[in-house]
Parts: sequence; C-alpha cells; structure tokens
Amino acid sequence: MYIEVQFSMRDCSLFPGTALSCKETFSLLYYEFDAATKEPPFWEPESYKLIDRIAADEGRFTNSADIIINAEIRSIPVTKKGVYFAFRDQGACISLLAIKVYYITCPEITKAFTHFPTTPTGSEVTSIEQATGKCVAHAREESTPSFLCTGDGQWSLLNGGCACLPGYQANTEKQTCDVCQPGMFKDSVGAAECRDCPEHSAAAHAGASECRCDTGYYRAPEDPRDMPCTRPPSKPQNITVTFKDQSTVVLAWLPPVSDGGRSDTLYRVVCDACGGHVSYNPPQMADESFNATQVTVSGLNPVTTYRFQVYAENGVSSQAPVAQYLDITVTTEASVPSMVSNVRVTSVKSTEISLAWDAPSDPYSDIEMYEVRYYVRDQHNNSSSILTKKEESSLVSLRQSTDYGFQVRAKTSHGWGKYSQPIYKKTGQLLGTAYVGDEDNTQVRIIVGATVGAFVVIAVIVIMTLLFLRRGTDECNKKQPSDCDTLEYRNGEVTTPLFTQVGHHRTYIDPHTYEDPNQAIREFAREIDASYITIEAIIGGGEFGDVCKGKLQLPSRPEMTVAIKTLKPGSSEKARVDFLTEASIMGQFEHPNVIFLQGVVTKSNPVMIITEYMENGSLDHFLRVNDGKFQVLQLVGMLRCIASGMQYLSEMNYVHRDLAARNVLVNAQLICKIADFGLSREIESHTEGAYTTRGGKIPVRWTAPEAIAFRKFTSASDVWSLGIVMWEVMSYGERPYWNWSNQDVIKSIEKGYRLPAPMECPEAIYQLMLDCWQKERNHRPNFASIVRTLDRLIRTPEALNKVAQNRCTTALGLDSVDMTQLTSVEDWLASLKMSRYVDNFQRTGLTDLEAVARLTQHDLTQLGITLVGHQKKLLQSIHTLRTQLAVNMSEGFLV
Repeated sequence: MYIEVQFSMRDCSLFPGTALSCKETFSLLYYEFDAATKEPPFWEPESYKLIDRIAADEGRFTNSADIIINAEIRSIPVTKKGVYFAFRDQGACISLLAIKVYYITCPEITKAFTHFPTTPTGSEVTSIEQATGKCVAHAREESTPSFLCTGDGQWSLLNGGCACLPGYQANTEKQTCDVCQPGMFKDSVGAAECRDCPEHSAAAHAGASECRCDTGYYRAPEDPRDMPCTRPPSKPQNITVTFKDQSTVVLAWLPPVSDGGRSDTLYRVVCDACGGHVSYNPPQMADESFNATQVTVSGLNPVTTYRFQVYAENGVSSQAPVAQYLDITVTTEASVPSMVSNVRVTSVKSTEISLAWDAPSDPYSDIEMYEVRYYVRDQHNNSSSILTKKEESSLVSLRQSTDYGFQVRAKTSHGWGKYSQPIYKKTGQLLGTAYVGDEDNTQVRIIVGATVGAFVVIAVIVIMTLLFLRRGTDECNKKQPSDCDTLEYRNGEVTTPLFTQVGHHRTYIDPHTYEDPNQAIREFAREIDASYITIEAIIGGGEFGDVCKGKLQLPSRPEMTVAIKTLKPGSSEKARVDFLTEASIMGQFEHPNVIFLQGVVTKSNPVMIITEYMENGSLDHFLRVNDGKFQVLQLVGMLRCIASGMQYLSEMNYVHRDLAARNVLVNAQLICKIADFGLSREIESHTEGAYTTRGGKIPVRWTAPEAIAFRKFTSASDVWSLGIVMWEVMSYGERPYWNWSNQDVIKSIEKGYRLPAPMECPEAIYQLMLDCWQKERNHRPNFASIVRTLDRLIRTPEALNKVAQNRCTTALGLDSVDMTQLTSVEDWLASLKMSRYVDNFQRTGLTDLEAVARLTQHDLTQLGITLVGHQKKLLQSIHTLRTQLAVNMSEGFLV
C-alpha cells in the first residue's frame, strides 16, 4: 500500500529567535490491526511503526510569499485487515495539504493468446507476483503461461503461452483465434493462417483442419495437408523382352501415360511360376518396388513358360480399388549342357581369394567366357560376379575372416551353361589369432612390429610430459604467491600480482601498486561534475556512507537512473582512498554481468561513486522476498549470468575474494551482475560471519578451505564461492550452513561434509555445486567450463527434470568405503558421486568390478573421462579396489 503526502514547510531560520523546538522534518508512521472495527491506539511511540522521517525537497526555503508544495510517496507491506496512518510533528512549521492512500495492480491483459486477470502487486516494492493465465477460446497451452507483476504495476517476463488450434487462425491484433471459413483449412497448432483448399479437395464446413479429397483422388498419410490430392498412375506401356540366355530374361517398358499428379512412381514385377531360386536386378524382395523401367530376371528354368505382371504404383495406389498393371508371357530356351569342373582355391589372403577350374568337356562348343559368382555363405540371393576368359580368377576386396561360396559357369556359342556346385572358403584375418592367410604372415609381422613401436614412442612422450608438468608445478609451489597467480593476505593487507596489458588482451591492474592512489582513480574512473547529479532518495547504508538513488544527466545524453554511494563527511584520507579504490577496480571492467561504473565525484563534497542502478537490489534479499516464484530455468539463467561475469573477471586475472549472493545485484529484467569490489574492506563478523585470524577477516561460509587455512586466494577459490552462490540461489536466499558457528563450518568441511541439495534442485545443478566444492583446487572446473555446462542445460531443459536427492554429502574421502561391499559398477560410481559416467562404462561392456580394477589413466581417457580431477578421483578408488580385491583373493574369499 502506498501513501502520497503533499505538504509545505518553512525553514526554521525564518522564524525570529530560532526556537530550539523548531524542526524541519516530520515522521510518518502506521499501525496495523485485524479486527473489523477498532479505534486507533492511544499515542505511544512503541505502538506505531515508523515508515520514514520526511523532509522537504531542496530549495524549499524562501522569503517570498510563494508557497512551495512538496510531494513524497512511501510504501508499506500490508499484512492485516486494516491500517491507521499517523503524522508526528515535533516542532516543524508544516501544513499537510493532501493525503492519498492507494495500492497498485497490474491491469487485465491478453497476450500470447492467454488471458491474465488483474493482479495486485506484492507486499514490498521489490517483490514480484506471478500470475497464471488461461488460454483464449479455441487455443491450447504450449507451455504453462505465466506473467510476472512487478512492484510498479507493470507486467514483465512473459513465460509460456497458448496457440490457436487447427481450424482456427491467430488474430495477433485482437489476440483471438478466428475460425477458418468454408473452403479453407488450417492443419496445425500455432500462428499459421487459414489457407485455400488444395486442388482436387474441398472443405464444406467452417473450422476445417484438412480438406477432403474429391472422388477418385487420394492423399497419402505422409503427404502434407496443403498438397493437392492425387491419383494412382496408369499402367506401364510397351513392354519388351530380351533373352540373355536360356535362364535369364530382360524385361523393359515405358513409363505410364499419366503419373497421377505425383513424382513417386515405382514399379513392381510379379511372376506366377517363379520359385525362390529366381533373382531380380534391381533386387526385388516381397512387397518392394523399384524406380527403374527395366528388370533382369535370372535363375529361370529352361523351356518353361512364365507370366510376368509389371505394376506401376505411387503413394496413393494402396487406396485405389483397382491396381494398374501390364502383363506378358515368356517361354525360356533350351538348356546348354556345358559345365566347368574341378573348381578349386589356389590362394587365400585377408581380402583376396584366387580360384582355378577345368574347361567344360564339350568338343562341339567354343568357350567364349566364364562367369564367377561369389557370395557370403547362406546369402546366395545377394551375390556378385565377374567375367573372365581364363580358367582362373582372383576375387579382391573381400571381407576379412568371412566364409564365401564360389560358383563358375561357362558361355559357349549356344549360351550359358549351368553353375558348378558351390565350394566354400574363409578369407584370412590381417590381425589377431583366429586365422591368418599364409601369404599375409610377413605383412602381419610388419604391421604388428610397427604398432608396438608406435605405442612405445607414445608412452615415452607421455611420461616425459608428465614429469615436466610435475616439475613445473613443484617450481611454482616454491615461488612467491605473485609468481603463481594467487592473492594473499600479508599482515592484514591484500597483495596481488601487477598485471599489465599484453597485446590486445586487457588485464587487471591492482590500484595498490600505485604510489599515489589518486593516480589510479584518475586513470580508471571518469570524473563527473556534481551538478549533473540529482539525489532522489536514500535506499541503504554502506560501510563508508549512504547509498542513494538518483539521476545522472550528462550533456547531450539522455537522463539515466543511477545508484550513488557517498562518503561520510569528515572521513579520514585513508577512508577516502579505500572508498575510491573500489571505483579504481570497477572502472577497469566492462561486461554485461559486472556492475558498470559511470564515474566518480572527487572535486567536491560529498565524494561519490556513481554506478548503474539495479532496481531489485541484492540477489539474496530479492530471492527471499520472492521465495518459490521462479521456474528452475529462470534460476539457472541467473546462475549463468553470475558465472559469465566471473569468467570475465577471471580472464582479466582478477580474484574477487568475496563472491556471495549479497554481493550480486539484480535489475528489472532479472539480469544478475557482480558487484562489491572493495578488497580492502573488512567484513563485520556479527553481520556476515567473518572468521578472524592473524591476516584479517574473511567470510567463512563462502570461502574455500585453502583460503581459510593458508590465506591463498585464486580463481579456484572463487569457483568454490560460486558453488555456495548456486546453493543460495536454488534455496531462495537461505543462509549457508544455517546457524552453525564458524568453527563448526570449518571442521565439517575439513571432514568432507558438503551442503545438501536444496529442495527441488536439479541433480545436474547439484553435481555442478559438488564439482565446485572439490577439496583439491586443481580438481575444480574453471568458470569457462561452468558457463558451457549451464548453457548446455539451458538448451536442453529436460536435463533439469531429474531432482537431486536431499541428502548430505560426505563421501569425498575414499578410505572409509569398503569396496568389497559394492556389487556393481553402478554402485561403485554412485559411491564416488560419479554416476554421470555409467553410460561410458556400459557402452564398452565394463560390467564387473574386476575389470574396473585393471583400468589405467589411458583407459579412462578412452572411455571419455577427460577431467583431470575426475580421473584422479577414479584412479584413487581403482587403486583401493585393486588392493582390497587382491587381499580378499589371497585369503580365499570369492569377490
């Protein structure tokens, strides 16, 4: 509920004597009650809640007779049936001119063919109310329609919606679904328009989803509904017969006169007396067709009459009552007796077999050529053949270790003779021990020797590379933190490496490295004239002063709403430098998910930092106010924004050190941006749970173990913090580790405890949190990898449907797991929180733990497990599994 007060006020200095009781402000208070009728309580300060202390606008003081009217608007959350407002005047010269009490609603609206009712705004200005809509008439839901009603009475972020049914077209101007008129149709759900019926079809009634075909015309099931109806083709024309020999005939014909209006005409040949030994080219199986206008029929019996029917068919022939075909009767010639003999195999290789045979013993016929037919055993209908004039032939390009059948026939001046009886031979195998052709032995030895040599060379290279990398890591550990890209506290101060611009890649420069801090401020932050800034209201308090909302009007640029941080009057020079250091840091960043610095005011008082304005404030407060109002995909979108901003900062070589939901801001479009870059600021332990050690204070609940123990801050420790932020987002701003003490948090993490999955948290997101919380910082994913994972989940939202089980996670150490109690590979992976790799193991047939115990790092890479941290975790468990299996086998147990 909102209250608008119009009033006038005089400056105390205008009164003679300047009375001590004169005030230039008054208080606005309220009191809530539940009874139907209730008198306001007697005036007691504790009975009423203070809304605000209100002062007149700047420029209210005047000696003239003109009255300056001020207007102020405030809001309160309403939780009961009634409310009283009170005004407390403690000596101000004030006149109340008008009071307006009202509430705001988002108006009734129809959008995406969905009707949303009038919806009141939430109990706070920043709260969001979600409204669920209903489809308009003749529409159905495509996905659940919802609209967010923001605190200013505006609709925002439409999600889902409805679409017009078949037979109804979308009227986007009126947001209605209008019926298709007779003679028109619409066959799909969506925004398509009604169309005229295609040729040879009609729609007699309104609202048709398809047009019915005219008599004698048809539509195939796979035909689109806007395709004209068609007819079967007419029968083929002018069939001809050509004899190749006494057992082979070629049938040829011309296409039909009419194709029925289609282009998918196929042909089918039916033979009355043909048996299973007859073959066709093109091949023809039962109920199959081909598109050629010629077919070769082989394997016919000599001196036999056959009747062939040639059908012309298309996609609608099955719907026609009568099939169209052309038939012809053929009688084959007499058989030729010439037959080859003594077919034998003379050579066998891996992909080649050589044959030889004896010529037919027919002194009255001249041999013109031989045909060698070959096929895989038991597949004689799918044979191949070659022609030769010699009594020998070599068949190449055969499959290795395959049993083939061979037949040979001869052609004389009287025609083709019969095929010889089949003989069978198996080809050799180039590698392996099952069978190797005799002439391949030398080749096999060469290939095997070369392969073994190549593996030896690769192994040597891998070992040398690993030794080099380990040496590099050891050297890094011996150097100073600045050489290893870490950030470390020294005597309570933060030191970071000095980064400069290399080539075209911008890198972060630490303002603390400047002898004169003001130089860094001048270099990285733009100075803004204070006259361009108008402060409208105080919206919060910071460590150094107030945080205000205001307007920035730069010359030749449109006015913009900004956030203004001010420095308390009378602050020390150190406080001033610390205050502006945040601007020096922020001014180096420009990314859509990092808060943008407009500039600073340093040449007048108060000193100010000007940034873009984020309407919904801090992420943790925003989530708590709107608990349960967002879809999972929207929450994942927020996480993607945060991860993208952190990827940018990491690539700039900047370590944030204090990433938490309270330091992420949200704008009106629900875009999240990283904020709070005050590295020198110490955190108050009573507000955010700082843990004090010799080097200063750090926020324990968001900080990686190595940063707590050794004061080592890196991008990897920021990744740990991002995992905590993910948990905050998915739990709608719940406090990490609840009301545990800092010491309890530290001890539990060290023992392997990890936060449980929030309610309704997708398993994929919780697994990403656990990856961020790996104890070894080198095992954690980097920000680029996290962004890619979130992008993949956003593109495939069905992956978010599986909800993580709400259980505590302590299985980060492996020593306590008895591997012999596991019965399957799935159980083993589940005990390691690596169930994501179950499919990788199943695809390669790894189904028992004894086989798993023999795996190496190379084998894991071949399985598709490429993350180094996951490989190390699996190899550690494989070593434990191998040891336990060996112990149990030596004791005579069956594992």
